[in-house]
Amino acid sequence: MNGHLKRGSVAVVGAAESDLGQMAPNTSPVDLMAQATMRALDDCGLKLSDIDGVFSAASQVRQGPMPLCEYLRITPRYFDGTQIGGSSFMALLTHAQCALEAGLCEVALITYGSTQRSVSRAIATPRDYNYFETPYKPLLPISAYALAASRHMHQYGTTREHLAEVAVAARKWALMNPKAWEKEPLTIEQALNARMVSHPFTVRDCCLVLDGGGAVILTTAARAKTLKKTPVYVLGTGDALSHVSISSMPDLTVTAAARSGPQAFRMAQLKPSDVKMLSLYDAFTITPILFLEDLGYCPKGEGGRFVSDGAIAPGGKLAVNTSGGGLSYCHPGMYGLLAMIEAIRQVRGECGQRQVKNCDVALAHGNGGVMSTQCTVIFGSQATV
Repeated sequence: MNGHLKRGSVAVVGAAESDLGQMAPNTSPVDLMAQATMRALDDCGLKLSDIDGVFSAASQVRQGPMPLCEYLRITPRYFDGTQIGGSSFMALLTHAQCALEAGLCEVALITYGSTQRSVSRAIATPRDYNYFETPYKPLLPISAYALAASRHMHQYGTTREHLAEVAVAARKWALMNPKAWEKEPLTIEQALNARMVSHPFTVRDCCLVLDGGGAVILTTAARAKTLKKTPVYVLGTGDALSHVSISSMPDLTVTAAARSGPQAFRMAQLKPSDVKMLSLYDAFTITPILFLEDLGYCPKGEGGRFVSDGAIAPGGKLAVNTSGGGLSYCHPGMYGLLAMIEAIRQVRGECGQRQVKNCDVALAHGNGGVMSTQCTVIFGSQATV
């Protein structure tokens, strides 16, 4: 997909969340998309009429971007509703870059909204019937990720304490984020002794179930320089898929991030050590461990030991999920767009107490389905272009 895209040809100029948490009765996912859109427009100083490309994905909204365009009363020149799970928004960013470079649109909106907490996850994200898995009544998607965690533990000696390190690090970052849902400290012992959900996962190994959404606005690098916020450039992207069902995953310990990451780094002309902050999809505590391995931050099998002793917490050797992530900040069903928003804000230097020093390059990585799709985006400041 990204073989002919130009490094730094487009930039994010606006980024915002909708309200997060639990919404008032009768709030719709499209309400949250529209709210985030207007906030992102205010962030960059553009008008609704400037948007001529609309990119959205949601589990509760059928027919892609059409309901949002009707709601906002806009008629875009280009639109895309690709839905591949929580990584959809990284993929849509690649598609938006293609459209912007081709002149199919000039201002691209990527947005998402979900009321999964208000209406219940079962209604918001119904599961497809799988003839090879459903008869066994797995608790999906949790049991699928628990299966991967169990295999990693068996094969590489990863422990529940390693998983707990991920949850505790996320909570420490969340305590520095005023918008984060979780407000209380978390210890390793508390994470280990929490209610078991699907072994080896306790409830603290699992993401939040909240309402929320977000929006980002992209335009060409040339136009971005004329707007009120400092542009954040798209340096590299990579998309890869592996399977649909967890029973068909080729190797439970290796995700397609091992392909999407190298694509993104190659396009960005960077290496993992150049990245100052990682925003990794953390629906469950095993996923950051797997992605750190597959994106090149440690050898396969070493992810659990890599995150030990607060290595990815504030003050650690690598800043990971500085918003608090899906585990402690917000996870509204599909988290990828919020992961990108945090990476964008870090490059802008807007994160206050949790700001990573000299963060000129940040990586956002999305995960869809049951580790089925993996999409990576690398953002950079003006100094990196």
